[in-house]
This record gives sequence, C-alpha cells and structure tokens, in this order.
Amino acid sequence: MARAQLVVEELKKCGITHVVWLPDSETKYMYDALVATPELSLVPVCREGESFAIAAGLYLGGKNPAVLIQNTGFLESGDALRGTVLALKMPLLVMIGYRGYHGMLAGKKPVDTAAVYTEPILKAWGLPYYLVDTDQDVGNISLAYKEARETSQPVVALIGREYAS
Repeated sequence: MARAQLVVEELKKCGITHVVWLPDSETKYMYDALVATPELSLVPVCREGESFAIAAGLYLGGKNPAVLIQNTGFLESGDALRGTVLALKMPLLVMIGYRGYHGMLAGKKPVDTAAVYTEPILKAWGLPYYLVDTDQDVGNISLAYKEARETSQPVVALIGREYAS
C-alpha cells in the first residue's frame, strides 16, 4: 500500500492546487491527509462524471487540478473526459483507484470486471498510465504528471491498493 501522506507530498511536488474527488469509505486515510494539507483544496463531487468538467473549469481558471476517482467512476465518465479534457488537450493528472486489481492478479473468482476493463479502456482512449501500488511507486505520480504536461493530454496513475495511514 502507498501511504496517503506520501501521495499528498507527491501531489504538492507536482504543484497540484486542487484535488477533484468523490471520497468514499475505502479512502479514509487519503481524505484525512488531503483535508489536513492547506496547500491542496479538496473539491468533492456528487458523481465521478462531474470531475472532469470541474477540473477543466479549474484549469481554465488558472489552477492546477488533479482528478482522483475509482475505475468504476472512470467508466462512467467517458463522455465528460472526451468532451472536456481531451477536447481541450488538457494536461491533467488522473489518479484512478484500480478496484479489483489484486483479486484479478490472484485469479480470485468471481473476477471484478471493473479491474478487467480498466487497462483496455485506458488503451482504447489512448491514455498512458503508470501503476502506483506501494510506497516505492509513489514517484510514478510525478512521472504521470510530467508526461501530461509534456503531451498536453491526461495521463493516469493507477492506484493498485487502498491508501495506508
């Protein structure tokens, strides 16, 4: 597991100003770390599909947002992603919780299809991605952010496990 505070520090290194997110019961440590960090503004949404439009508005307003959603929410967000972030050629860091990833790797039955579809859909949308599964992988957030800036497109950091305290 990646510790939430290390992830927050990495977001600060990237100059992220706002985290657009739908907090949930499984990401308590990340929520606690974000609300305790005055340099980052948490922008909660009601549905993940709103996150890309809100991030686009923040970006157009001169801010540097990141979107943090779960893979199921990403699946729901396709049209908003297409119509805003991709259309604007917006360099956006997107952190996607990879629900079901470790169960899928372990061959756990039944397989969580959210995990099965995540990477193929990212590839279909042409979205590069990096895996963040442990503390040692947290630097991949900066790599994804850097690539987003260099290519003027969203780049994904797939979060393989829930955050630790």
